[in-house]
Amino acid sequence: MSTTTAGHLIVGQLERAGIKRVYTVPGESFLDVLDGLHGSPVQNVVARQEGGAGFMALAEGRLTELPGVAMVTRGPGAANAFISIHTAYQDATPLILFVGLIPVADRGRESFQEFDINAWFGSTAKKVVTLDDAASAARVVDDAIFTALSGRPGPVVIGLPEDVLVHVVEDATVEPRKVARPEPAPVDLDELNQKLEKAHKPLVVVGGEGWTQKSGEQLAAWASQHSVPIVADFRAYDAVPHRSDAYAGFLGYGRSDANAQRLDDADLIVFVGCVRGDVLSDGYKRGLNAHTVVVNADANLLGHFGRVDQHIIADVTAFAASLTGMDAKVNSEEGWFASARADQLTYSTPRPDGGIGVDLGVAMEVLKKEMADDAVLTFGAGNHALWPARYLDHNSANSLAAPRNGAMGMGIPAAVAASLTYPGRQVISVAGDGCFMMNGQEIATAMGYGAAFVVLVVDNGIFATIREHQEAHYPDRPSGTHMTNPDFAALARSYGGYGERVDRTEDFAAAFRRAADSGLPALLHLPQDPTTRSPKTSTN
Repeated sequence: MSTTTAGHLIVGQLERAGIKRVYTVPGESFLDVLDGLHGSPVQNVVARQEGGAGFMALAEGRLTELPGVAMVTRGPGAANAFISIHTAYQDATPLILFVGLIPVADRGRESFQEFDINAWFGSTAKKVVTLDDAASAARVVDDAIFTALSGRPGPVVIGLPEDVLVHVVEDATVEPRKVARPEPAPVDLDELNQKLEKAHKPLVVVGGEGWTQKSGEQLAAWASQHSVPIVADFRAYDAVPHRSDAYAGFLGYGRSDANAQRLDDADLIVFVGCVRGDVLSDGYKRGLNAHTVVVNADANLLGHFGRVDQHIIADVTAFAASLTGMDAKVNSEEGWFASARADQLTYSTPRPDGGIGVDLGVAMEVLKKEMADDAVLTFGAGNHALWPARYLDHNSANSLAAPRNGAMGMGIPAAVAASLTYPGRQVISVAGDGCFMMNGQEIATAMGYGAAFVVLVVDNGIFATIREHQEAHYPDRPSGTHMTNPDFAALARSYGGYGERVDRTEDFAAAFRRAADSGLPALLHLPQDPTTRSPKTSTN
């Protein structure tokens, strides 16, 4: 048997697992892994900052069936990447983070960039492991991928001591472990059917990872047939097609008042792939009294609050498929199903917001017409995300990459990853000025690797979400929420991309077409009235 180094074996195992890309910021602590990537079919996408690399990997983990993979160096690099681990953990998204470490002999001496990897990541990762045994390199990588995908998905962190990476080992990758996709037992479906028969206001809540086009359509078809409305968890809007008459909108930040009331009025709630968490339930306040069924592969139901009358341990795709053969008898109250869909159609119809600058309500109406049916949408966190969440449709699986934990700065790195992952699909990112400035430099990465997308930078000159809280709790005392912004369009052009400032609402449609036709990372700078906090509506 031939031999290789542990660093090269790590790359070999990634290849065998089907990993297409890794997102890195290079460091001398993992030079042997970087050398293994030289000539490898695994593409090494070099980001400009570790936070961007982590968010790119997180987006790929969200949009595909495999974990996203990022590689960073010791203390400073690991610190920058920490945001993606926290996001992946709270979002339940599969992610692998390789962190180069100091040599084994230097531990415990406060050597250059030393840190305790277990102390840093132990509370916000599914597993943290350090590769002290070079011969175990392939097995450790395989176990990390398996762990990241199994049960409740999440991040795994692997520490790589730089001296261990160059140890010579046998050139032997391992057969990737297959992740179980548990199917619901017939007895579980019978029990669920009995609950559905007794319910008059049943509601399905979808979320989490692992949805496919087929599973989303299967669940939507079943719900439509049996007059059961479906609502999505916060930022899980792409689980089922919005064209279905069963889709009734979403819960969490930006939700309609009608859906909040619907959650309270339901007498049976079936959570599929998600749990009754903080944001979904308006701070553990809504939907607490209904009979509750949770369909989730996580045996521990991490993050679930309140009653559980039945826990079906099943994969979302397996559960959706099982519904096609289930002879359900559902007795929904008259008007329960139709009103849910009618409320959603009203709530998701864009309306002019008024005010100075570009009217985002009108801009969203343009996007609804210009977006391809399989377009991928990305955004970070902030009030700017209220418009695309409310108004833009998702009819294709894996069409949304946005942080469920409210992390700013994800939108641009996610757009880079989405374009590289699905080069034939349209990618649109909506960014606030504050959110964009956290990782906007990753446009340089997009230019370097041929990624193309259109980003709308909503510029109101303030951290609007925090200013809104200040206005509610400390009126007339704004503090620490103002911003001084650059010329965003010129910034995009400086990277070699397309950049255009749009000052008038009536100019947006033509500007968007020019940006989309450029074939480049394109940015439209949209000044917005700083007093506009959320979409204007006559009904909630």
